[in-house]
Amino acid sequence: MSKMPATGNDDRQLTAPIASFAANLNHNATPSEARIAARQCLLDVLGVMLVGANEPLVQMLSAEAEEAGGSEQATVVGKGFKTSASQAALVNGACAHALDYDDVLKAMLGHPTVPVWPALLAIAERDGYSGRDIITAFIAGLEVEARIGTLMATGHYAKGWHSTGTIGTFAAAAAVGRLLKLDDEKMTRCFGIAGTQAAGLKSMFGTMCKPLHAGKAAQNGVLAASLAKRGFSAKEDVLDCFQGFVDTMSDGGLAPDAALENLGEQFHAPDVLFKYHAACYGTHGPIEAALKAADHPAFDADLIEKVDIVVAQHCIGMCDIPEPTTGLEGKFSLTHNVALGLLKQADGALDLYDDARMTDQAPSALRKKVNVSSTDKIGAFEANITVHLSNGIVIRETHDADVPERDLDLQWEKLERKFRTLTTPILGESKVEKIIELVHNLDDADSISPLMEAVRN
Repeated sequence: MSKMPATGNDDRQLTAPIASFAANLNHNATPSEARIAARQCLLDVLGVMLVGANEPLVQMLSAEAEEAGGSEQATVVGKGFKTSASQAALVNGACAHALDYDDVLKAMLGHPTVPVWPALLAIAERDGYSGRDIITAFIAGLEVEARIGTLMATGHYAKGWHSTGTIGTFAAAAAVGRLLKLDDEKMTRCFGIAGTQAAGLKSMFGTMCKPLHAGKAAQNGVLAASLAKRGFSAKEDVLDCFQGFVDTMSDGGLAPDAALENLGEQFHAPDVLFKYHAACYGTHGPIEAALKAADHPAFDADLIEKVDIVVAQHCIGMCDIPEPTTGLEGKFSLTHNVALGLLKQADGALDLYDDARMTDQAPSALRKKVNVSSTDKIGAFEANITVHLSNGIVIRETHDADVPERDLDLQWEKLERKFRTLTTPILGESKVEKIIELVHNLDDADSISPLMEAVRN
């Protein structure tokens, strides 16, 4: 085997055990909490896909897919037509991330669901897999994301790579590979094909390319697994070899021991964090801290002189656009989102991030008073806020958006509420309730055709 100097351990193998885990994961070996989380991720992603289907970037990608033609294999969610499984994965993956309202996983510093479920739904609809099959495959894919994300630590992200596009490509490939029943050897090759396609630049945040990363990860994962099944060749040690994925796309600080720890015994699906604001997850801790400050008895928005926000270092460069001019930029603006929180406007509404809202007088004026700094002494999605009022009162609050909800019944309630709010105006109450029921019962479904018909709109 080729060496991987970056790990500091020339004998360590990472590709083989992680690929073998994905290839051999059995439904009965997955904990019930992981299966519940998989269905919650599906409901959430379908909601944001349905409401994001008319976003300009989705319209463009849909037009490309229709113009390209091809077999009608898989549904383009919310668009009323079918296309090839590859094109459906691309459009649906980008659509799922178009509003930046999808879930987050700390272990990968990215969005775990948007590369994986769109890839799986496309292949499952095309080939007729059961709900149990795709739930198992989703858990395998998400676990690969968590393990490779843990391996790469923060260096990969800090170097400028968007983990949703890069690590997400491995996840989509592993999930589809599990669905296609790749053996260990073909799964390691599948990883190689995924690794050579993995891409996504953080410099594209605030543009249509960020959602495109998710769509490309889903599409490339489909291609990687499909080619591997056909016998396509690739290096079988892409995570280990010289000038492989890890060697070329990390910035040191690797965690190989943590990446393999309790593999197959500990699952990360229950650690998924869901969004209740339609902005980058790096803004959620600051938003919630600002909302707490706004609820303080001594708070008066008219008396604000200065606001100091302290966030984790990785948020700088991710969501620090000080003066957003478009809604997309607003999703990545700590100053703007803190202003929305202090004004009690951060209620989860999608229209907060319309282009025209970036010039609203009150938040525009207030964000100029917000100072952002970073520290390595707080959690990845934790934030501290200090509000200085002109009467001398200083209000300090903190919020850690990095803590998963362990009450899964409560999480179902919150996600169903979000899904209904987003989709009822589009689909009507009857169809919305049908989709919720189909997702709840996915474990027992022989086919996902009824679900895909319901979301085709």
